[in-house]
Amino acid sequence: MAVAAGAEPAYNPSMIDYMQKGGPLMWLLVLLSIVSTVVFFERLIYYHRITLRVGEFLRGLSNLIARGHYAEALHECAGTAGPVARVIHAAIVRHEAPRAELKEIVQEAGQLEVPKLERRLAMLATIAYVAPMVGLLGTVTGLIEAFITLSSNAGGVATTADISTGVYKSLLTTAAGLVVAIPTSLAYSFLSSRVNTLMHDMERAGIEVVNLITERPAASEPLISFGNRQRAAVTE
Repeated sequence: MAVAAGAEPAYNPSMIDYMQKGGPLMWLLVLLSIVSTVVFFERLIYYHRITLRVGEFLRGLSNLIARGHYAEALHECAGTAGPVARVIHAAIVRHEAPRAELKEIVQEAGQLEVPKLERRLAMLATIAYVAPMVGLLGTVTGLIEAFITLSSNAGGVATTADISTGVYKSLLTTAAGLVVAIPTSLAYSFLSSRVNTLMHDMERAGIEVVNLITERPAASEPLISFGNRQRAAVTE
């Protein structure tokens, strides 16, 4: 539609306008969002890089282990990135150990990998929790600013324009806090599910490589567990 003669064009604030009117806490929320984004993609790339097709990898090793070619099996594990290969490598290195000792070796190797998988996830959980609090703080400071403006006018009477700045600031910071917290919470949940999958792969690989070395069926043995794989849900 054509703009009527003499009418002023609608005001479309830019992101910089929002940042300036939201106050210093808006810049803190921007910083939190940048950190959250960097951590998410760094972890996503890392998990993708170390993901291994456990079944195919173990089928390749089973032939080498069955023929007693442990040096070649170690070479295959050393040339494969990821915690699953390192857990298998730890078992093959000590292939002459008794079965009970092999299970302990595999479990210890898996437990050493867990902190590497969970690295920086706590940072995402913290941002998802803190961002709404920062937004709430901005709401409180904005309302305080509005009431200070109201009380500073003679007779306690002020126009809408006098107090709109404080109210606008409070609404902006609240919205920005939620905009940062919601995607961060989703990112944390998604990455936690990837960690659970990788830990399950380590457990599966650990018990199967022990069975391959000792030539016993897996059905008669309990699973090797590296701990509780359930990540706590992030709550605001």
